[in-house]
Amino acid sequence: MLMDISSEMIHSLLPLFLVGTLGISVLAVGIIEGIAESTALISKVFSGALSDYLGKRKGLAVLGYAMGALTKPVFALAGGVGAVVAARLIDRVGKGIRGAPRDALVADITPPEVRGAAFGLRQSLDTVGAFSGPLLATALMLLWANDFRAVFWVAVIPGVLAVVLLMVGIREPKSASERKPTNPIRREALVRLDARYWRVVGIGAVFTLARFSEAFLVLRASQVGVAVAWVPLVMVAMNLVYAASAYPFGKLSDSMSHDKLLALGMVVLIGADLLLASASDWTLLLAGVALWGVHMGMTQGLLAAMVADTAPADLRGTGFGLFNLVSGVAMLAASVIAGVLWQYFGSILTFQAGAGFAALTLTGLLLSKR
Repeated sequence: MLMDISSEMIHSLLPLFLVGTLGISVLAVGIIEGIAESTALISKVFSGALSDYLGKRKGLAVLGYAMGALTKPVFALAGGVGAVVAARLIDRVGKGIRGAPRDALVADITPPEVRGAAFGLRQSLDTVGAFSGPLLATALMLLWANDFRAVFWVAVIPGVLAVVLLMVGIREPKSASERKPTNPIRREALVRLDARYWRVVGIGAVFTLARFSEAFLVLRASQVGVAVAWVPLVMVAMNLVYAASAYPFGKLSDSMSHDKLLALGMVVLIGADLLLASASDWTLLLAGVALWGVHMGMTQGLLAAMVADTAPADLRGTGFGLFNLVSGVAMLAASVIAGVLWQYFGSILTFQAGAGFAALTLTGLLLSKR
């Protein structure tokens, strides 16, 4: 929660800072966001495999959170796009390093019958920080007359607190370090990731093409006439709905078909994209943003639970890492495609294309089940 407060204070304002203050194009924002987010996802494969090899998760998590905290002052000091891109990449590498070990640890210590609820709860608490950050950013922008750099400095504080809390307040189960280290990416180990696991990977990749960076939600809000200081409220609204829905849907996934719930999530995403494409004022914009948050709550914890259920216990870190590697490549493609469509064809076609990819994912889900 603390790291998300720190990160989202910056990320909710960063697209406007890049376009308005540093003067880069929307296409460049799409490329930067795509590279940044895919870097985080791709780096998870290495930290996940390493955590399986060591049988330990916490140390890698501490390293990842510390990298994120150390980049925060760079955004406040940046005089050009180069420093921002470097800080964004290092921050996302840190996120990648901590992500797979953390998710594998959640799976390790959670009974299978409540695993969906556990991932939903983790996602929900994570998202509390994600909407608190933009809300705080909005208040400070109003208080300090749109001073981006001053807000970025405040974001340093919760980032540092997150690292301190993790170091002194979290204990790893002793059983995690009792087994002998083994190489999780040797051929004999990887063949144990069966067709059920790779089906989840494939579905997740196509789904990621439909769910491009939330930076485009921020830009869409600015386009329909929302004042700059109020734009972060878009992320607040999305993450508030996300946080409220992630745990209930995660708990629901423990008692219903994962495929059915995922299919419903695709339908909700299609509705969100179509509303955002047609939005001309606050009303439709917020409706689309709210549906975007609902689909996130329905699918993100669910996909994590599906990976945990289909990967062997001693390969969960590697399983999460490979899943995120494939999703990372898809995220890069999605954000670049969205940036190109926005730059040359407009925002409406961008969101319509997102709806099309979501429909493609839904079709693939139904066909693969059959």
